[in-house]
Amino acid sequence: MRPALLLVDLQADFLGIGVQPSAQEVVRKAATLLTHCRRRGVPAIHVWTTVSRRDDRRMPHWKRNGIWRCEAGTEGHATPQALQPIAGEHLIHKSGFSPFVDPQLQSLLTKLGCDSVWLAGVQLHACIRMTALDAYQRGLTVLIADDAVGSDDPIHAAISKRYLSERDIGFVAVSRLCDSTDVALEPTSGTSLLRDVAKACEGAREAQRAWQRVALDERASRLLRVAAQLTADAHSLAVEMAREVGKPLRYAHAEVVRAAELVAAAARRDDGSLPIACGPLSARRQCPVGVISIITPWNNPLAIPLGKLAPALMYGNAVVWKSSPLAREVAARLMGILATAEFPAGLVQWLPGDSTVAQWLVAKGEIDAVSLTGSPAAGYAIQELCARRNLPLQAELGGNNAAIVWSDTDSERAAERVVEGAFGFAGQRCTATRRVIVPLHVADPLIDQLRRAASALVCGDPLDERTVVGPLVSQAAQQRVAAAIESEPVLWRGAEWSHPSFHPPVLVRADDPLCAIVQHETFGPVLVVQVAESFDQAIALSNAVSQGLVAALFSDSPAHRQQFLDQAQAGILKFDRATADADAAAPFGGWKGSGVGPPEHGDSNREFYTKTQALYRPEHEP
Repeated sequence: MRPALLLVDLQADFLGIGVQPSAQEVVRKAATLLTHCRRRGVPAIHVWTTVSRRDDRRMPHWKRNGIWRCEAGTEGHATPQALQPIAGEHLIHKSGFSPFVDPQLQSLLTKLGCDSVWLAGVQLHACIRMTALDAYQRGLTVLIADDAVGSDDPIHAAISKRYLSERDIGFVAVSRLCDSTDVALEPTSGTSLLRDVAKACEGAREAQRAWQRVALDERASRLLRVAAQLTADAHSLAVEMAREVGKPLRYAHAEVVRAAELVAAAARRDDGSLPIACGPLSARRQCPVGVISIITPWNNPLAIPLGKLAPALMYGNAVVWKSSPLAREVAARLMGILATAEFPAGLVQWLPGDSTVAQWLVAKGEIDAVSLTGSPAAGYAIQELCARRNLPLQAELGGNNAAIVWSDTDSERAAERVVEGAFGFAGQRCTATRRVIVPLHVADPLIDQLRRAASALVCGDPLDERTVVGPLVSQAAQQRVAAAIESEPVLWRGAEWSHPSFHPPVLVRADDPLCAIVQHETFGPVLVVQVAESFDQAIALSNAVSQGLVAALFSDSPAHRQQFLDQAQAGILKFDRATADADAAAPFGGWKGSGVGPPEHGDSNREFYTKTQALYRPEHEP
């Protein structure tokens, strides 16, 4: 099989309209794939949208809305330097969605002897989709570079991905394309996966029917056994996390404590199992939802799963758990701990695997609700699937969190807390401080204090109790963080440590609130400094991102604190504390792009893990 690489619409006008993932990341991945293809002799074909005022062939909706994008001779028509065609590579111009409208592309592929295409570019929901379908219709095998495509309509993109996947159009990571030995990858069959999903859901359903009849105090007793076992195994679990995901021991120990607290809090919350009177003849009761699918990430491999599992089980549900492949050993340990509590066989089903497993579980599994913690991209994909099936969804989708450090506070103490919140566990926490906003008139001394505080943090081996900043979870994560800051003005860079996945903590300054380093969370040890001329502007900068998980304020002014309470757009607000960490008894959830459905923990657990049923008694009964 001989493929050709089609790079579609990777031009400034399309890259600049807010694609997700970030344009910077899409370009980086596409450039990696292009470099690989050049080395392997895979033909590269550049596809550009090109319009001209002298011969106006714009699409009708562009004409109707007065849109002029990718106009020949303008900066918006250009492609990034890393993706510029070189001698011997072909360039196809188009004015609509698909380059196959021009017979030149099909003739070129035939001449090159290509019977398959790899696609990268934007927009997944439009031009990539149409190009893929046209290639598929012509009998070509189509593979789409999953992490080298973007869209400014992510829900539509998620729908397109599902639609194309169901038609044997494969989505493959750039790393897999580059690592393949034969450059011809067939889409994988989902038959065995569907069988595994069906079996897990069937087992959970059967176990749940009996579990919902178990008394509330007995359910609580089983969960308290889990909490006790976590405490007993705390050190070995912390070491396992440090070894598998690089979590420094101090944070791994804290996670085990938090996990036990979450389980105990769920077990001790008795919301009552008896009907509650509403009117003279009516009452209401809370019923289990049924089978809950929980989908969890690698960075908190105990606390996040148990924060979902414990209330789900407490309220009489069964669980099908899709864990991250990056934390498989910790997940296996957790399943062993659950076994010691002697829950009914099949009540918690474990399906380790990648995002494909999650999507098949939600799309095909016999489940009743979904609780997800993951990236915005994962959230869009799961939202679309849940909407199609009318499944309740609870989703925590990360945070681009800001801390405002104003001039009327103890700035030295604030700097220490902010940098620990930013760089602890290499910034791999959804609550990590991504941005710090400081007043213009004291920006320089505050930045100096941030540098000094950051310099005091210990970097290195996660198995060392002193370590604050350990390695990132993988080399791919390290490369992503490095790429995110390569063109940014670095104010300070921490010490290096000899490890392939380590990236030193970095302070960068960003004066443009719309630049990528501000708008997209790096999920790494990067703290972005933003400068505000007034407190009003500081609040505006804090809110000026798509996510809204946590926001923090360091200020002794009652007026500033009240304004922060009135105007900050986040699900969690903190005073004189880093954005990182959360109380097990408090609701945990974000606003805007950070959250879907009710928050986790506390009173919110009953809202998600039960469903309300109204009861009416006969009129003749007393």
